[in-house]
Amino acid sequence: MVLDRLTLADFRNHHATALDGAAHFNLLVGENGAGKTNVLEALSLLAPGRGLRRAQLAEIAARGGPGNFAVSAALSLPGGDTLAIGTGTRPERPGRRTVIVSGAETSAARLAEWLSIGWLTPAMDRLFTEGGAARRRFLDRLTLALEPGHAAVAARYEAALRERNRLLGAEREPEAAWLEAIEAQMAGAGTLLAAARARTCEALGAVLAAQPEAPFARPALAYLPGGPIAEEGLRDALAAGRRRDLGAGRSLTGPHRDDIAVIMASKDRPAADCSTGEQKAMLIAIVLAHAALLDPARPRVLLLDEVAAHLDPVRRGALFERLRDGPGQVWLTGTEIAPFAAIAGEAATWTVRDGHALRG
Repeated sequence: MVLDRLTLADFRNHHATALDGAAHFNLLVGENGAGKTNVLEALSLLAPGRGLRRAQLAEIAARGGPGNFAVSAALSLPGGDTLAIGTGTRPERPGRRTVIVSGAETSAARLAEWLSIGWLTPAMDRLFTEGGAARRRFLDRLTLALEPGHAAVAARYEAALRERNRLLGAEREPEAAWLEAIEAQMAGAGTLLAAARARTCEALGAVLAAQPEAPFARPALAYLPGGPIAEEGLRDALAAGRRRDLGAGRSLTGPHRDDIAVIMASKDRPAADCSTGEQKAMLIAIVLAHAALLDPARPRVLLLDEVAAHLDPVRRGALFERLRDGPGQVWLTGTEIAPFAAIAGEAATWTVRDGHALRG
């Protein structure tokens, strides 16, 4: 047991929804548009970041409601203790997210210290064919679950990057001393950022290499840095690229240009050139490998949106077996119960309709 009770207040189409008695497997079944993915999104906001949809806070509050929302949950900890966690917005703080842990306000980054949450959504099916930004976010989310301090490092780097880009885009050429100071900040945080991403790729690669080729297409990962990884090398590269970056109006070197290369090991073929089914299978393999790396001392939750409908029966059965043996709690959505027949008897099931969730 990880999350036992989840409540949503004025969250998208859920004005007042409570889900009690969660199990290892948790099924949300209903028609498209009923609000199933909204429940998963609410759960994803119990982790640092902007959730599985990366939505602005103003987009999340229910229409016709007070203009703010709340998500809360009871978190079961190793040893039998229970912790109350929650997040949302307040009328007196528009546009700002509030996080409460055990009755005290804290930062969203601290959520990673209590809970590891991962997810797989249909939108991620394009991960291998889209630009590098989506893959960087994916890698950072995986890294954050392994190293909670990654969020603070990323925030420091992004703040320095924004400041350097602001100076590069100004009408007057920035003073060298200002750029040197900012580039030193970028190099310091960027080195830590890149090193953490590289560690995640290496660890995932080791787990994946030990997996069989079937039923999930085994991927091989390679970290592609967007600049020198060593602090001094990155600082020097930023300084050497000032003239070019001034012309572009933005920084063209650094971890914000990182990417990952993924190939299907058995065919030695880039993931982008594989079939849709093969890409989905590789994504699932990565997510499952990542789950195996997570710290067992922190509760783990995996959110799988419409995953069963896109798998053939063999891969679907293999997925359920892997999830059954895993230590984390699993939340799944689907339009009908039939694809989940293998786990229906052991799952907590809710029928979702028009923003309401009914047990059974």
